[in-house]
Amino acid sequence: MTVHKSPSCGCCVKWIEHMREAGFPVEVHDTDDMLPVKQGAGVPYGKGSCHTAQVGGYFVEGHVPAADVKRLLAEKPQARGLTVPGMPAGSPGMEMPDGRVQPYAVELVADDGSTSVFARHGE
Repeated sequence: MTVHKSPSCGCCVKWIEHMREAGFPVEVHDTDDMLPVKQGAGVPYGKGSCHTAQVGGYFVEGHVPAADVKRLLAEKPQARGLTVPGMPAGSPGMEMPDGRVQPYAVELVADDGSTSVFARHGE
């Protein structure tokens, strides 16, 4: 897995730790301008987050749980990748001291850029 992130982003570092703990080898690239990375990976406008990863021919945008990435790689759907738009509290890398999890959805991005719910968390 290759991860592109801002050099100053702490939550990205925590997400990378989450992925490594789940068994993913991770190569990290600090990038000041993330827009070309996101555009090149095929992340739709408005579906971005703070970091963009690439694994198995897919992009993984934002704080997607490792279990969902493993499911993506096992099922191999015809798609661009997964995204968790924004930075929901309680998602991997955005853990809250009180353990609170803001409900959020992991979205599957189809080849045409449309999205559908791949998984729900915190509900």
